[in-house]
Amino acid sequence: MARTALAALAALLALALGLGGCVALLGGSAVSEPTGARSNGAPADGGGPAVPADWETLDQAAAGTCQGLPWAVLGAIGRVESDSGRSTAPGVSSGTNPAGAEGPMQFLPATFAAYATVGPGGVVPPSPYDPVDAVYTAAKLLCADGGGTPSDLVGAVDDYNHSTTYVDEVLVLAEALETAPDLEAVPASALAFASEQLGVPYEWGGTGQGGFDCSGLVQAAYGSAGVRLPRVAQDQFDAGPAVPGGEVVQPGDLLFFGDSIDAVDHVGLYVGAGEMIDAPHSGALVRVEAANWPSFVGATRPA
Repeated sequence: MARTALAALAALLALALGLGGCVALLGGSAVSEPTGARSNGAPADGGGPAVPADWETLDQAAAGTCQGLPWAVLGAIGRVESDSGRSTAPGVSSGTNPAGAEGPMQFLPATFAAYATVGPGGVVPPSPYDPVDAVYTAAKLLCADGGGTPSDLVGAVDDYNHSTTYVDEVLVLAEALETAPDLEAVPASALAFASEQLGVPYEWGGTGQGGFDCSGLVQAAYGSAGVRLPRVAQDQFDAGPAVPGGEVVQPGDLLFFGDSIDAVDHVGLYVGAGEMIDAPHSGALVRVEAANWPSFVGATRPA
């Protein structure tokens, strides 16, 4: 992946979420959108890649029709809208969802008609249910809304679905896909859940009712992907498995902090580009921030 694209996505994520600097440790989607509404589908077994190889190739080709549009943004939108076409929810392969949206990129009929594009190998006339036509049409819509310009990309994603939660989720997944194009479904699902909690208050001992603490957020995020983790940060670290020495951390890996490997007191989910999602301390909100805390003790890769 081009470093410039990754840097641009990281900057956009920071802009969209209003990130501050690294701090010392102290202690869904709206349906109002021009395209349609999310199907929220997921693979039946929770396994496999976050974005299948054929969809990644399709996303890259479609993004190439709009100079400056990161393919990973298309990939993330497809993943969020229909699990890259793998969802069996109504409106993905036929019919409509309750909001009237159609196809794997979830277009309302009027929006699809306005931007309908026949991609290479697509069907004629263009169909919102054809993956090629749907992705190429999404690229055209994003481009028309400024998606090829870094400073306008956040607004273009917001135009796709008028929801702050949606924008956060897409940008987090896009950054993860830029960092690791072969990202697996489980860490992608954990990151998607965590991104949906951005802005939720920190709560000591919180596991979702009213807020989260750091390990409660991690436990809930991986629980949403079908992976059971212990409750507290030290036990999560001990449960492993550790990221092999010398191997670069990947999106979805857990980063642990403390005085030593036997005194772990904080954990966050790595997003990519040196950033993590965490619930940092009392008085703060779940947020994305720099992962370069000086008290780093190790990383694990839940499976």
